[in-house]
Amino acid sequence: MAKTDGNLKAAFAGESQANRKYLAFAKKAENEGKTGLAKIFRAAAEGETVHALSHFGVLGEVKESADNLKAAIFGETYEIETMYPQFVADSKEESDDEATMSFSRALKVEEVHRSLFKDALTRLESGEDVLDVDYYVCQVCGYPASPSAPDICPVCGAKKDNFKKV
Repeated sequence: MAKTDGNLKAAFAGESQANRKYLAFAKKAENEGKTGLAKIFRAAAEGETVHALSHFGVLGEVKESADNLKAAIFGETYEIETMYPQFVADSKEESDDEATMSFSRALKVEEVHRSLFKDALTRLESGEDVLDVDYYVCQVCGYPASPSAPDICPVCGAKKDNFKKV
């Protein structure tokens, strides 16, 4: 089963990346006025999501909500403490300002994600409901705001109209 587990993890990663890539391609096609092509990319992206979720489920990675929150906190903590600080340092060393900005923004947003997950876990563990509020995500940097979009994104400075309700 070790090979199969490894294959499931690799397939999950590949399908997940294909989904994101196809959504980026769809957005580009839309910007070029190619709506039919954009729909093909979005349909393929949705299929890749189905595949990824199937593989992830077979791996047994979807557990009870408290365990899922703990896994999310663990992943965000790794990104905050290890991954992104190293990526920022590397991109600065190579004078890649665009990558440095992208990594730095992601790092700040991951801190917000971790905070949201920690708060939700605290609420679950104390028997409280997780607040059912709307979230608005900055389409420039990924910052999640609630219960409404801010006039200016605190991470990247984007205006309110760059936020998408999710």
